[in-house]
Amino acid sequence: MNSRAAINAYANVGLGTDIMSADPHKLTSMLFEGALLAIARARHALARNEPATKGQFISKAIAIIGEGLHASLDKDVGGELARNLSALYDYMVKRLVHANIKNDDAALDEVARLLTELKDAWDSIRPQVTQAVPAAGQRPGYARA
Repeated sequence: MNSRAAINAYANVGLGTDIMSADPHKLTSMLFEGALLAIARARHALARNEPATKGQFISKAIAIIGEGLHASLDKDVGGELARNLSALYDYMVKRLVHANIKNDDAALDEVARLLTELKDAWDSIRPQVTQAVPAAGQRPGYARA
């Protein structure tokens, strides 16, 4: 995981949390949370017929997914899993763009469900990941995905 890219993306999208002390695993979880929150706010704005606000929050979700989650993948180390996640993140971004253009709440819901599944899976491996022995040059317990 390229944690510097993820930290920068998280900071750039204005999610005010103390990210500098977060380990790489927690940082990724925070990115999922931030994207989910942005989508929830976009859905709320869509329901209230607030197109500018909807667009702002969809843009924030796109930035978190594209500049944070996607940019932090290491396709050389992560292999097929990283490539599959990359394709899924690309799909999510396309669905968010579609949702913004077409005011499609179902597309927002679809991306939120996908992110929730990924976040739940990611959070479930935290105990194993944080207990792993670090390889040379890596932070403790973190393989690149």
